[in-house]
Amino acid sequence: MKKGERLYEGKAKILFKTDDPDLLIQHFKDDATAFDGIKKGTIIGKGLANNAISTYLFELLAKNGIKSHFEKKLSDNEMAIKNVKIIPVEVVIRNVSTGSLCKRYGIKEGIIFNRPIVEFYFKNDALHDPLMNKDHIISLGFANAEETNIIREQALKVNEILQGFFNSINVTLVDFKLEFGRFKGQVLLADEISPDTCRFWEKGTNRKLDKDRFRHDLGDVEKTYKEMMTRIVGD
Repeated sequence: MKKGERLYEGKAKILFKTDDPDLLIQHFKDDATAFDGIKKGTIIGKGLANNAISTYLFELLAKNGIKSHFEKKLSDNEMAIKNVKIIPVEVVIRNVSTGSLCKRYGIKEGIIFNRPIVEFYFKNDALHDPLMNKDHIISLGFANAEETNIIREQALKVNEILQGFFNSINVTLVDFKLEFGRFKGQVLLADEISPDTCRFWEKGTNRKLDKDRFRHDLGDVEKTYKEMMTRIVGD
């Protein structure tokens, strides 16, 4: 696979064209941002860890019937992905209360929900990713009713699979963000699944094992990314 011109660069990843129009190369950066890009920094080894973790989890999901844009891992920081057209809707699954949910509803952190909460956000940095519902998605033309139902059902299935896996390694999957895209008539899981896009707490201690350590200056950021890679992928 031949790497071509840079197609897009975001806060955490770079996409490159290839000699196959159906495939792109996704490069994971060590750059880190928080609070809509207000806080910026570098986490050495983050790109390597997120690539390894995302590879493992995409492969795990594929074994359980979840199709994604993932094709194969190419190098420490790069994977080949299908050239999906991203649907501008972020799906957040919440299993435990924390973060913006607590601020929005005035509830305490750490409430374990008896069923996951599914939230949709308009993927738009300039507007600070506003909360939206199914009617917004359909009426504004971001996805049709069938696609929206597929996205919700797939997100819940991903949650079920990942919760089982993380429980097995003594980690609570608190909440996480997913993105989806269209590829040849299919809606596929896209983007990444990593400590950048998920909140992980160690069972028993509730020690944070994700990007919240960077967001809130909790220390041991690089060590934590490496720890999660080791827990998930192995030595």
